[in-house]
Amino acid sequence: MPQPRVLVLYNEPVLPADHPDAGSEHDVLDTVDGTVKTLRAAGFDAPRLGINYDPRPLLDELKRHPPDAVFNLFEGIATQTATEVAVAALLEWLNVPFTGCPSPALALGRDKVRTKHLLAAAGLPTPAYQVIDPAHGPAGRWAGGWPAIVKPALQDASVGIDQGSVVTTQKELDARVRHVVRTYGPPVLVEAFVFGREFHANFVEHPADGLVMLPLAEIGFTDARTATQPGRWPVYTFTAKWNVDSDEYHNSPLLSPVYLPDEATDRLRASGGRAYHLLGCRDYARLDVRMTETGEFTVLEVNPNPYLDSLALVNGLNAIGRSHEGLVVDLALAAIARGGKTVPPGVITVPAPVPAA
Repeated sequence: MPQPRVLVLYNEPVLPADHPDAGSEHDVLDTVDGTVKTLRAAGFDAPRLGINYDPRPLLDELKRHPPDAVFNLFEGIATQTATEVAVAALLEWLNVPFTGCPSPALALGRDKVRTKHLLAAAGLPTPAYQVIDPAHGPAGRWAGGWPAIVKPALQDASVGIDQGSVVTTQKELDARVRHVVRTYGPPVLVEAFVFGREFHANFVEHPADGLVMLPLAEIGFTDARTATQPGRWPVYTFTAKWNVDSDEYHNSPLLSPVYLPDEATDRLRASGGRAYHLLGCRDYARLDVRMTETGEFTVLEVNPNPYLDSLALVNGLNAIGRSHEGLVVDLALAAIARGGKTVPPGVITVPAPVPAA
């Protein structure tokens, strides 16, 4: 058969380089480069296509050169974040198979409020919370205890999260809510702040083993200034995640792989798997969790479209004898299979690690 054709789709950055949120948007370009190299080295025909405000180039490409599958790296346009969901729904409408989570899971992942409601209703542990939307009337007083953390409900990649997100009084909370509404729009999610170790738990689906939780990654908060010195909290802020020159970045290293006792790992695997299926995830997803001093886990967020090149994911795969290149190939083959096509043995081979350009 001819080379299987896998179109690598991504969002072209639209924010200027000096925009405060640009780091989270431009990062996808490195992922695209690595994914294309891996797919081509494996034997796929792997063209790439970036789109932004106009979806027509995608429609034209799908019509002129129908792919066997789309490798979906589209994270949404920074100024129209719901397009992350819209592109997946468009591919579903056109019956084009693609990698990663389907549109309903992506929609839930972008909506922290509905995700919290689902987690709570399913009996999965998650911090106490309150939803505030000024359009629905004034907010009542927060009764979940102090400190609390205030989040934009419809953002991801830690956008809108900084040291000022953690509040210790009702006055601070009210001011932060006004700031979030003004900057990012409603609704706003207020959560009880949970002290403890914070982990990334990556889940991937394997052709033979089913759903697998990889060895954990931990955000190793090293700055001792926490609750004893308000203003510096153990929070994985936007700065800590994206600004490599900042103190917060250097004081929040991502450590992986990290191992917990078997009993704790089994508990997290069970509750994490429930959350994965609850949101309808597919192929891969990540849970952000905290473990309290008593050893209990609480789910902060479920991310159905996590950073594919994350060190946590790469190291977790290596720790169980798999490679990132193998994951990329498996994702592409799984998407092709969902489209009803079979790639004969020997056509595709997992390449050795592809060096960066």
